[in-house]
Amino acid sequence: MQHVAVVIPAKNEERRIAACLSAVLAASARCPVDVSVTLVADGCTDRTVPLARSFAGVEVVEIAASNVGVGRALGVRHALRSLTVHPAGVWIANTDADSIVPSDWIAQQLLRAEAGVDAVLGSVVPDPAEYPRDLQQRWAHAHPAGRATPEIYGANLGVRASAYLRAGGFAALAEHEDVDLVRRLRAPRVRYSDASPVITSARLDGRTPGGFAGYLRAEREVEAPIVELS
Repeated sequence: MQHVAVVIPAKNEERRIAACLSAVLAASARCPVDVSVTLVADGCTDRTVPLARSFAGVEVVEIAASNVGVGRALGVRHALRSLTVHPAGVWIANTDADSIVPSDWIAQQLLRAEAGVDAVLGSVVPDPAEYPRDLQQRWAHAHPAGRATPEIYGANLGVRASAYLRAGGFAALAEHEDVDLVRRLRAPRVRYSDASPVITSARLDGRTPGGFAGYLRAEREVEAPIVELS
């Protein structure tokens, strides 16, 4: 791989954007190849844009689509358009503005890319500062550390640019654009990974109609026994 393009859609994330970008830049610093970071601010009416622009090395693109699929797709196009590298040598690392990636996030994805994988579907962990302890236990029981589960999260999704373009890229969907893209990729070269989970907001009022916030709302409504973890 010769280049990594990190793409982050955002809508009114002034409370979380600094932590998100700080983490992404820390992961970029540990990457052995060139990294670009593109943040797509979609209809932001708070301080997300000026805060993001205060980070050196982050390109901010403003749109007014109110559509996460449009935002992700535009961010990828913006990141790729100035590159002279063949798409097979470019890795697109996707996360969200309400998420915090670990310092080895990009490096772990590149290990799999160098092994010939076209897409890495990473895991997430609801932010413990926002998620009740009993639900944290339920989540940990359903998503045991070290075992990848067949779930798709835009907050932790990496894809080779050539495979992304061949599949047609992100569609203009208000949610589940990540699931839609993965369905169009060549499954034999797609891998689930729990090697580098991303901490993501556990809020229930998400920026899309359902998405991860909707999933967590449903989790809170499930009456299931809680298994105490030692």
